[in-house]
Amino acid sequence: MTDGRIPTAQLGDDGPAVGVQGLGCMGMSFAYGPSDAKESRATLERALELGITLYDTADAYGAGENEKFLSPFFKEHRDEVVIATKFALSIPPGEPTRRVIRNDPPYIRQAVEASLKRLDVEAIDLYYMHRRDVNVPIEESVGAMAELVREGKVKHLGLSEVTAAELRAAQAVHPIAALQSEWSLFSRDIEAQVVPAARELGVTLVPYSPLGRGFLTGSFTNADKDLTADDFRRQQPRFTGENAAANAALLEPIRTVAEAHGVSLGQIALAWVQQQTTVHDLPVVPIPGTRKPSRVEENAAATRIELTKEELELLEPIAGQVAGDRYADMRFSSAGRE
Repeated sequence: MTDGRIPTAQLGDDGPAVGVQGLGCMGMSFAYGPSDAKESRATLERALELGITLYDTADAYGAGENEKFLSPFFKEHRDEVVIATKFALSIPPGEPTRRVIRNDPPYIRQAVEASLKRLDVEAIDLYYMHRRDVNVPIEESVGAMAELVREGKVKHLGLSEVTAAELRAAQAVHPIAALQSEWSLFSRDIEAQVVPAARELGVTLVPYSPLGRGFLTGSFTNADKDLTADDFRRQQPRFTGENAAANAALLEPIRTVAEAHGVSLGQIALAWVQQQTTVHDLPVVPIPGTRKPSRVEENAAATRIELTKEELELLEPIAGQVAGDRYADMRFSSAGRE
């Protein structure tokens, strides 16, 4: 690493080079309670200074508001950033809190046009299918996405929370540059089948929630008690009630490693995810989310931490002891369909 910037990795076999850590932007507009627009914008700028070039959003984050918020930043730095957004979580008219998964080609075309307008760009660098509708053949959905590439509206394709078989079926239709799935010290189900398939196919892994939605940083211990009423983590089984208490105890080995390195719990959790690129022999670009410049600096610094074999062994048992599923309804995750 030179000039304080993080190293780079490539998305897929022919995708763009990006910083080995990206930035999840959802919380700037959605899901994690109130945010400060000025501080969020400063976070975006600081991330870019550090070499973080992959910025992740979705049309469902704040019903399009996140894409609108990011648009001025993207316009100012268009040649420096890689814009990733997603489709599939449709919001029915008059039901702002409900999401319906849609992968049908007419909807995909409608969604991309809306995202292009909100982002105010001519092309989206990386366009993900956010969640899988099992009632629509994945070949049909990816075929429609491939048409967008041919038309110049999208440059590269991505998928989120798909199984190994679904990834292979998609890759047979059009190259997939990135696969986004939850991967952290608390969530390792993708290692059984999805990660080997991605390695075989030359697909880059983009782990979301690498900090366990903040739980791995120790910033909260019980969602019901510690988080605001509008924080969606209060709906996730791992972070409430007896599950939360049991899972908080699992942070102790992370704390031990953090103290040995003189860094934060979150930095060890991120360093573990970053190091999976060596463990599994494929590019891994996690996208931790934050709304504070100081936190993005802390996260980026985790790319310089190397965990020893002994430390990796100490952290190894954690995921197998986690209480509660990732979601209340696991049908929409890859693990729920493998």
